[in-house]
Amino acid sequence: MDAIARGQIRVVLFGGSYLEAGAERFVVMLDEHPEIELAGGFFQSRGMDARSRFRDLWTRRRWMALPIAAKDMLVSLARMSQQAATARGAQQRAARILAGFETVSDLHAPEVISRVATLKPDLGVIYGAPILRPELYSIPRHGTLGIHHGRVPQYRGKKTTFWAMYNGERSAGVTIQRVNAGIDTGEVLKTGEVAIGRKNYRRVEREVQELGFRLYLDAILDVKHGTAVFRPQETESLGLHKYRQPSAADICRFMIRRFRLDPDKR
Repeated sequence: MDAIARGQIRVVLFGGSYLEAGAERFVVMLDEHPEIELAGGFFQSRGMDARSRFRDLWTRRRWMALPIAAKDMLVSLARMSQQAATARGAQQRAARILAGFETVSDLHAPEVISRVATLKPDLGVIYGAPILRPELYSIPRHGTLGIHHGRVPQYRGKKTTFWAMYNGERSAGVTIQRVNAGIDTGEVLKTGEVAIGRKNYRRVEREVQELGFRLYLDAILDVKHGTAVFRPQETESLGLHKYRQPSAADICRFMIRRFRLDPDKR
């Protein structure tokens, strides 16, 4: 029997410049799972303090950084008021775990690649990291998994939950795939969907994220137990449209469309 199946699977986490509450929660879930050993984590960022996070967010999103940061602050305040003790405990655990991770300016720097290799990980997992190159994602013995909040191959790219709702889809998807040299073109391990109906965007986004957590953990455990079945994406679909970050105009059009779909708001 494989040593992974007998014990824990050694996982290394790759993250990006702006660690959202969802990513913090995922870190805690990995750390607490009895079959997973979180061997280390590497984040490409200026730093993990609030100021550095906002600077990174501003670099990526410019003026959209303001409402995003405000939303995250409101979410944090809501969690503190509604579930004060539980929320503080989770945040403290996340802070403790993250303190042991490395914040680097370039995930692909030779010294970072060397440190990742030294950890001898069985599996890499991505949550919010920039695009990884083969010299990094191929280090773990079983490769690296990534989560994509979208159905593939139809919804590759950025903010695909938003675009699925914008396009009037009945459901929004989430995909766990093995990372390759393309963008959202890897072999698929797990998929799931959330019904949209008349739900608002935040609710659909939250439900997609919750489903993603469950699928991601299941995917990691499938790799550990040797039961993972990877399905290649259709090669003829590799040139499909890749979605971009929505503009302010896109968001306004989306809000008007959702308003018209809901007769109760008229």
